[in-house]
Amino acid sequence: MIENEVGEYLINIENSLVNREKIDINDKKFEKVMFLYRAALKELKTKIDILQEELKLFSGYEPVEYVITRIKKPESILNKLERKDLEPTYENMFEKIDDIAGIRIVCNFKSDVYKLVDIISSFQDVRLLDKKDYLKNPKTSGYRSYHIILEVPVNFSSGIMYVKVELQIRTLAMDFWASLEHKLKYKNQRISKQDSKNLIKYAKIIDNIDENMLNISNRNKKEEKVNLILEAAEENTKAKKFTFKL
Repeated sequence: MIENEVGEYLINIENSLVNREKIDINDKKFEKVMFLYRAALKELKTKIDILQEELKLFSGYEPVEYVITRIKKPESILNKLERKDLEPTYENMFEKIDDIAGIRIVCNFKSDVYKLVDIISSFQDVRLLDKKDYLKNPKTSGYRSYHIILEVPVNFSSGIMYVKVELQIRTLAMDFWASLEHKLKYKNQRISKQDSKNLIKYAKIIDNIDENMLNISNRNKKEEKVNLILEAAEENTKAKKFTFKL
């Protein structure tokens, strides 16, 4: 695609937003718009990969277990607009839906979640739009995670366009519960009240396990630090042997 074509293509997208053009998921324009989200996802994933390697190499710190990316299906986008009682336009798609492009980072401990939130939120070339801490304030379902909405710059030959990406950061334990809860409710839309209560109870149990694992980790780190201090002190107090001759 040559520069003029890219420029015209981006202008057309901008006009679509202004003109409230209806979404046609089978149209070539929709495919081009989804390309923007895929590009933004690649940009943010690359930044996270670089951060992960930097922390490991320079700090010996490996908080990330794995990273998952996904793009919302066209039908899911339309369904979400309908649930929000919004017209299926490109304007509403860009402005009202934040999770078309999504990345999930799964960590070991709760402390890792907050450290990564601080680091990623301070990336200089992304725009932070919103934060939601479902660790401290879980959803009524029991769901726990940390959500960040970012605008990621996507570079084209004719300029830069900022595109929304939703970032979810959670622990292994939280991801275990969330994945199974989604499968259970997705396959059974009429799940009983008792089963829903049980899922909430299990979420609290898993959160308690998460806290205990973090406490064990913190104690081990403290013991390691104390041992290092003691070893250093012992080295300094050892008498140096020398021979005195007249």
